[in-house]
Amino acid sequence: MTHTELPSAEALRERIATELLTARDRTAGLTDCVADHELTAQHSPLMSPLVWDLAHIGNQEELWLLRNVGGRDPMHPEIDPLYDAFEHPRSERPSLPLLPPDQARAYAYEVRGRVLDLLAASPLEGTPLLRDGFAFGLIAQHEQQHDETMLITHQLRRGAAALVAPAPDPCTAELPAEVLIPGGPFTMGTDTEPWALDNERPAHQVDVPAFRLDTTPVSNAAYQRFIADGGYQDSRWWTPEGWEHRCRAELTAPLFWSRDGGQWLRRRFGTVEPVPGEEPVLHVSWYEADAYARWAGRRLPTEAEWEKAARHDPATGRSRRYPWGDAEPGPEHANLGQRHLQPAPVGSYPAGGSPYGVRQLMGDVWEWTASDFRPYPGFRAWPYREYSEVFFGPEYKVLRGGCFAVAPVACRGTFRNWDYPIRRQIFAGFRTARTVDVD
Repeated sequence: MTHTELPSAEALRERIATELLTARDRTAGLTDCVADHELTAQHSPLMSPLVWDLAHIGNQEELWLLRNVGGRDPMHPEIDPLYDAFEHPRSERPSLPLLPPDQARAYAYEVRGRVLDLLAASPLEGTPLLRDGFAFGLIAQHEQQHDETMLITHQLRRGAAALVAPAPDPCTAELPAEVLIPGGPFTMGTDTEPWALDNERPAHQVDVPAFRLDTTPVSNAAYQRFIADGGYQDSRWWTPEGWEHRCRAELTAPLFWSRDGGQWLRRRFGTVEPVPGEEPVLHVSWYEADAYARWAGRRLPTEAEWEKAARHDPATGRSRRYPWGDAEPGPEHANLGQRHLQPAPVGSYPAGGSPYGVRQLMGDVWEWTASDFRPYPGFRAWPYREYSEVFFGPEYKVLRGGCFAVAPVACRGTFRNWDYPIRRQIFAGFRTARTVDVD
């Protein structure tokens, strides 16, 4: 029997099992490549010890699937407070009586075995948590999001490289610097994506005036011109808050960059190398991205502008799941899933372009937008307030599009990420836009 002939429930179970196993393989790769003392160490006060993430993944899987879906009793209720992300900030987690690496692995392994048994018996319908396998999809996304977090920790750790991956293919595409996105309404958000999270819902119409958008993310070479022109020393390009932060944090270049004579170097997963000019700039804060845009006589796109450029199909008027259409992401579409440990050169992945000709809207680097993280009209928190609702407000800026560290299951045209405007350890870059003058 082929995959297309499988009954829908069986096909859904197969997809869920694949996503769960893919995530766990990645988790194992990120934790088995270093010694136990590296798993329990805190490599940065911004991040948890890797062993905390490992047990937290298992704990959340047990909570949502075994307890909430399966109705099972807690396996180890005494550890629940240790792995509650809201109870203990990251800086305090090394001082907690965390499960040591061998016990954390055993716990996550036991939970996964029970979850796969539950999946085999689950009807995947009825309650909202079960419908379309939502709770299982939630956990697959959750684990992959923590894998991205652990990859950030690997970037922050000192010492020899522990991870390897092939470099992306070179790119020699010659593209226009920007494209026109015509004005008009489009459908933002979703009502139909089965594993979409609450902040992606509901679908709603947004009228976006015409604007021009960079065809590709801003490159390292372009960003170096901003540095060379004194961009970090000129307050004209910075918001008051951004300038204050730049001075206080003594920012002079993207995180992990250093100067060696006339050459810029970067540290990438334990290796020091020349900064490749053709790659999208990475590890810049929102304040830096905004300052660059102002220096260039442009601005950051709004979240609605970004999503229209990524999803709207002018030929049909509908909004696609991805820039290239509704098909799941493949290696020809985008740099996702930690297949590489760096962004691909700007202009890559022509098969992943949007109908407007915009490239690399998915994968490579998270893209800062001008927008604060706000709920959509008609937002309803589900299945818990702490996923999105508690973060709404002007303190957080929206990022879109995923990065090379994001798994396809946790990346789509409606997916929304958010962070403080000072954050630089995340795999974030940006592209710029400009308003079209109206006579």
